[in-house]
Amino acid sequence: MCELLGMSANVPTDICFSLSELIKHGGECGPHRDGWGISFYEGQGCRSFHDAMPGSDSFVGQMLQTYPIKSHIVVSHIRQANRGRVCLENTHPFIRELWGRYWTFAHNGQLKGIKKQPLKFYHPVGSTDSEYAFCWLLDQLRQQFNVRPKNPKTVWTFIEKCFAELRAMGVFNALMSDSQVLYSTCSTQLCAITRKAPFGRATLIHSGIEIDFSAVTTLSDVVTVISTEKLTSEADWTCMQPGEFRVYNNGICIYEAIQ
Repeated sequence: MCELLGMSANVPTDICFSLSELIKHGGECGPHRDGWGISFYEGQGCRSFHDAMPGSDSFVGQMLQTYPIKSHIVVSHIRQANRGRVCLENTHPFIRELWGRYWTFAHNGQLKGIKKQPLKFYHPVGSTDSEYAFCWLLDQLRQQFNVRPKNPKTVWTFIEKCFAELRAMGVFNALMSDSQVLYSTCSTQLCAITRKAPFGRATLIHSGIEIDFSAVTTLSDVVTVISTEKLTSEADWTCMQPGEFRVYNNGICIYEAIQ
């Protein structure tokens, strides 16, 4: 299985601390050696990096651990290939445009029969079930709504419905964003932690690196990190339930449901 990492924050925030732990899972202390990628939203722009090398061996990964890109929303993924060869086009997150916004998507799991679903507007470049599912999902959105609905909850509930259909095909743990909110859904394993004042210390589980968040934040900061596995030894991590769907904005969960 692959691993996911996402972030939603109310201020531009770097993810170097959490990323340095995820990268280790990409070959050094985990089996996820088949490529990795990360996308940072800056306004409506999206800065993305992909590498077919293991994260722990990637020069791109080494650079990003020390390059503090500030972002409100981050989506990242390390891959353990089960379908589709190891190559750049099969690395997540995948990116497409819809309604004048960049959408990014990363998925952990396998989906039986997804490639039997017809596609109309969006088509995969690579050969993974994940990219095909993303194309199918955006097809559903585009066919359901000619333009983006004014009520954002209309979009959330429709995506919730589509995510449930994908979960019914197999294992579907996923993160997705449209530059405004971060969507997450759990099929088997996904956990989250929300950090806000009063901030304390955190220690990465594998490397033992520690940070004092009170020294690098303000009292108004709110940051939520979502990942497949707990990345730090803090007790505040919570596990999502199978079938759970969440929408995050500015670090806060603003919508959740379980099917």
